[in-house]
Amino acid sequence: MLASKGIKLHPIISISQLLRVLQAAERIDAQTAQSVHKFIRDNNTFRYNFTEFSPQWGSLFAIQEQKINIHPLASKLLKIIEEKQSNLCVSADVTNSEELLQLAESLGLKICMLKTHVDILEDYTSAFIQNMQALAEKHNFLIFEDRKFADIGNTVKRQYEGETISHFLFISSWSHIVKAHAVPGPGVVKGLSAVGKPLGRGCLLIAQMNSQGVTVCTPEGEACQTAPQTTLKSAFCHDSFLTHGGDLLGQQYTTPEEVVYNKGSDVIIVGRGI
Repeated sequence: MLASKGIKLHPIISISQLLRVLQAAERIDAQTAQSVHKFIRDNNTFRYNFTEFSPQWGSLFAIQEQKINIHPLASKLLKIIEEKQSNLCVSADVTNSEELLQLAESLGLKICMLKTHVDILEDYTSAFIQNMQALAEKHNFLIFEDRKFADIGNTVKRQYEGETISHFLFISSWSHIVKAHAVPGPGVVKGLSAVGKPLGRGCLLIAQMNSQGVTVCTPEGEACQTAPQTTLKSAFCHDSFLTHGGDLLGQQYTTPEEVVYNKGSDVIIVGRGI
């Protein structure tokens, strides 16, 4: 009725934001918030017209690529996102290499990146890595090994290149991106850079952990803000789910709306939600 009179309404706050404020103020509990989220999801008849956002995405990536200090791998990632119209990174935390390869094959066309934890694979081999690299090339996605390096520069350098007997994963030879804690200081980045920079690899510094009871959130986030320019300049947000919640081990989940629209993340990482 208002539209017929040339009046267009714009929301100033989403229901998700409103629920967050109410929950933070202890006006409602987590169970009530989840119930409201579920009701909205089950009864929502409105659908975003995502085609309206495509030109904005394209112009955003163009602006990002023009930045002088942008990491070449971040530029490549943005191009993949634009070409595939997907900013989804799947977190494949499985323990069997064949299952991991099947996930990469079935989801490869729809993702910009695949996040792995190869140190939990029970049957890790060099043949597996070759097959994974072939799938990444075939489906045009990046490999993100979620090994959270956190030691002095010389140690992480040897861990990254795979020189030690206990670390035979040779991560630098196949993973486009790795993760590192900022707490050890600039040495961790220098150590990784000594190996990864000649190979065109990227390092993503951890600004915040999303596990319950985390104690290094603020200091580490501040450290990341002043980190060297050798790190990968792209915002990631981990573990999205359709409703707020967590698991029995303290993992905390958020929603796609919160991750992309409210926090402005470039990439959304989803694991058990898929």
